[in-house]
Amino acid sequence: MVSLIFFAMLSLAVAKAQWLPGHATFYGANQDPTSLGGACGYDNTIHAGFGINTAALSGALFRQGEACGACFEIACDAGADPQWCLGHATVTVTATNFCPPNNNGGWCDPPRRHFDMSLPAFSRIARVGSEGIVPVLYRRVACKRSGGVRFTLKGQGNFNLVMFSNVGGSGDVKAAWIRGSRASTWSAMQRNWGANWQTNADYRNQRLSFRLALGDGKTLEFSGVVPSSWSPGETFVSQTQFS
Repeated sequence: MVSLIFFAMLSLAVAKAQWLPGHATFYGANQDPTSLGGACGYDNTIHAGFGINTAALSGALFRQGEACGACFEIACDAGADPQWCLGHATVTVTATNFCPPNNNGGWCDPPRRHFDMSLPAFSRIARVGSEGIVPVLYRRVACKRSGGVRFTLKGQGNFNLVMFSNVGGSGDVKAAWIRGSRASTWSAMQRNWGANWQTNADYRNQRLSFRLALGDGKTLEFSGVVPSSWSPGETFVSQTQFS
């Protein structure tokens, strides 16, 4: 049972978003945490601007990739598990991966709300023990990013795949549009998987602009952020960021 006392303490501290109950484990203990880009398609979490505090989300939270890039503040519920929780510490993680269900009572089976966190993030709020499962309280928070939104170009010819990363605000891209320098109107992009969006138009040798809409309703345009000399595999950083 979630500690009502601890929940009340967190609610009094910050009233911007509701704290909800869930559970957390950790993964990647023997891996470089920067490589855990996972199902969202981030090649490297440092390159993407997220650092090492990341998490894989159960399906109820991941929402088929719609949550990629979103930020969650997580607190171990010390009232419910004083043995493993480190007091009232919290950590903010970025959603970068999917924790798949095993359909046999696993922690990531629906409808459970579960965070499989990177070891550095998990160890900020809980002791790393033999079980490694702790009750938590979590809430959505704004993502605080350093620098501008990043655009990584992939694909080739008339198939362009673009990865959006280091996105501030709510962090989760809900809709995206692209415009080449030879066009006067925006063209809608489609989510390919996770943080990768696609278009079948041929934009070679054109300067590219993007418009992004986030889950919190904020929209920004990034005019001419990609020069006409771009090549697949390059990343371009804008001067603009969501607040």
